[in-house]
Amino acid sequence: MSSPPPRTLAEDLRARQDDSLAELLRARPDLLSPVPGDLTQLATRAGTRASVVRALERLDRFALQAAEALAVAPDPCSYERLLTLLTGDGTGATGGETGATGDQPDHEVERALPAAVRALRDRAVVWGPDDRLRLVRTARELLGSPSPTGLGPPVAEAVAGMSPGRVQELLATAGLPPTHDPVSAGEALAALFTGRRTMKALLDGAPPDSREILARLTWGPPHGTVSANPAPAIRWLLDRGLLLPSAPGHVVLPREAGLSLRGGRVHARPEPVPPAVPPAAEHGAATVDATGAAQALLALDTVEDLLGGWETAPPPVLRSGGLSVRDLKRTAVALDLPEPVAAFWIELAYGAGLLASDGEADERFAPTPGYDEWLALPAEQRWAQLAATWLTATRTPGLAGGRDAKGRALSVLGDGLDRGAAPEIRRRLLELMAGLPDGAAATADALLARLRWERPVRSEEAAESRARLARWALADAELLGVTGRGALTAQGRALLGAPGPQTAAEAAAAEAHAAHVLAPLLPEPLDHVLLQADLTAVAPGPLRRPLAATLGVLAEIESKGGATVYRFTQESVRRALDAGRSAAELHDFLAAHSRTPVPQPLTYLIDDVARRHGQLRVGAASAYLRCDDDATLSEILADRRSADLRLRRLAPAVLVSQAPPDLLLERLRDMGYAPAAESPEGAVLVARPDAVRTPPRTAPAPVPDGPPHPDDTLLAAAVRAIRAGDHASTAALRPVGAAPAVPPSGNGALPRTSAADTLAAMQAAALTGTAVWIGYVNADGAASQRVIAPLRVEGGFVTGFDHTADEVRTYPLHRITGVAELAD
Repeated sequence: MSSPPPRTLAEDLRARQDDSLAELLRARPDLLSPVPGDLTQLATRAGTRASVVRALERLDRFALQAAEALAVAPDPCSYERLLTLLTGDGTGATGGETGATGDQPDHEVERALPAAVRALRDRAVVWGPDDRLRLVRTARELLGSPSPTGLGPPVAEAVAGMSPGRVQELLATAGLPPTHDPVSAGEALAALFTGRRTMKALLDGAPPDSREILARLTWGPPHGTVSANPAPAIRWLLDRGLLLPSAPGHVVLPREAGLSLRGGRVHARPEPVPPAVPPAAEHGAATVDATGAAQALLALDTVEDLLGGWETAPPPVLRSGGLSVRDLKRTAVALDLPEPVAAFWIELAYGAGLLASDGEADERFAPTPGYDEWLALPAEQRWAQLAATWLTATRTPGLAGGRDAKGRALSVLGDGLDRGAAPEIRRRLLELMAGLPDGAAATADALLARLRWERPVRSEEAAESRARLARWALADAELLGVTGRGALTAQGRALLGAPGPQTAAEAAAAEAHAAHVLAPLLPEPLDHVLLQADLTAVAPGPLRRPLAATLGVLAEIESKGGATVYRFTQESVRRALDAGRSAAELHDFLAAHSRTPVPQPLTYLIDDVARRHGQLRVGAASAYLRCDDDATLSEILADRRSADLRLRRLAPAVLVSQAPPDLLLERLRDMGYAPAAESPEGAVLVARPDAVRTPPRTAPAPVPDGPPHPDDTLLAAAVRAIRAGDHASTAALRPVGAAPAVPPSGNGALPRTSAADTLAAMQAAALTGTAVWIGYVNADGAASQRVIAPLRVEGGFVTGFDHTADEVRTYPLHRITGVAELAD
């Protein structure tokens, strides 16, 4: 004999296998916080509004369409009836045959429906056997009113507020026998609309204008407005119940009539098959990988330029947190990038732990000690760390410049930029690209259409938000070199790793694999440049770090790309001299690292700046200026640009000023001189800017969209605990001693026995090795039910194996409310 169908969701879950429960908890991890005590608690939690909303948001479009069909179907609904609601009953609005369901043939819907029902059942949104499918009540309320399918309320609901006389008029006009029972009247009208022949006969007698009105209401919205004296076409529909009043001056097409007009179909266009993501452009795999590798090098240079500038001039932190708009613009100009792109690199460095606030009273953003460790890594490892950070980061720099829900401005490095869905969208986009042939690129529209099918959202605002996140993810992937020319690169494919959620170890392995794949694509760092007669140097590739650092001080970077062009100027040479280099050292440096002879103009430039460098000495008087060349001092005094410095001759070789030394240095350099600061002992001060570092900082943790995905170990332990708790709450019991125990019967009641009976039952169970059911109240006053197998009873404590917790525990006897023996 077959077992009776489950009456509740808890009974349905109780009949499932452990693997099925584990899949439910995997698909809906919010049910694990905290672990339910038994299956009744699990079913109750699975039916809460917040949990059901989250479960519905995780359905694909066709599974959601199946759930919407169940929401408008009678409860319970058979599988065959559900299939009919999605494919139609073969009739249209005029009673004619319909060959296909929307844009998809019926066989596609038939083929995809079992998987959709299985997905709904696995998530406990639907329960019961195929002949009695039941939608969770909360899901029915969310999906049924207002119906997303454009159907109105049932006839019974629509006529519930009508007067009995008006109901009798509808019955008489439709040729139905009168009844004073509003329920019977609603059922009679509903049967009139659902019958194929009766509905066809009713429509055949409808005036053309009435049929046109029905055609406009068929696919929704089903509501309309009427005047106090409606037109004849509307009056005809009102008299026959095809339009029913919903409010004063408003009418609605009842659900049964709407379904008949649609040919029995709930959706105009069922979408059982996800949209394809076809290749839109074909590139060679080698070309794509080379493009991505070049972009990866540019990404590393950009981050180094950003943090190299901020280590000497760290920008302040706003009082409300974040970076000011002015400092963002200044950084964008220094990097020669648009502000949104500069914001992306700033946020990426922050997410990777290379940048943070120093926490001082005058708080500023500066590189962290982790930046120095990052600089010491090989290029491919530095890139892999940035790319892995981007893939899992929830901070979204594209939101900077907008406003939050409270109208507050969002700033770079400030609060409010986290979006929990961003990592999932990035990963899914890369997975879709990975499904294309190597070197093939898809259009953004095709990728977005696929994402919308996989994660449909009912709110237009939420849909647009997800679309923006996807567009930003595509742009960011191209900036980083994860993609090249719109196609996934080899290093991007390696970074993706295995599909689905990853553990920390799997993510670290994928990062290391990406670095290994990228390494052969990067050129070897060079130890030379090509000096040219126009005072430029060309680096035909990436330079070794010491060479790049020295050359960055000695020359200005004029352009970047496959080759970097440096230009030597008076200011850049003076900067190198201020840093403590001598002219001879600069000549030796250029000669050692140039594959071409050092041009004579560059030699003259270095010697000329070095000859004048330090000729003028600035000290504190407030400030003084001394020089062995009296003519130079006379020239400065005669220059009208020095009037506001208020210089005067103190001695033949000394001028004094009321301006501070740093201002005097700056103004003299603006006038074309090359002064040097000197110490109180008269030695030249080497002007090396201090590199600011924050105290050790950890990278910001991503803010996930909901609870984290549980691993297999946690799922197995949770299922064992739920099963044990359910066994404790539903096991058949028999009383112990004279005082009868109160059986739980699933209502959470604790057994009650006297202290003597409790002690005797525990000692007997310890001797026989049997399990007993106890009620227990902990130190916080929380009551629970447990099944334990006592091992030892002594000193006012009982030690035994707790089947509920699956471990050996010790309980004080005075906290045990009672004990009952298991009947089996």
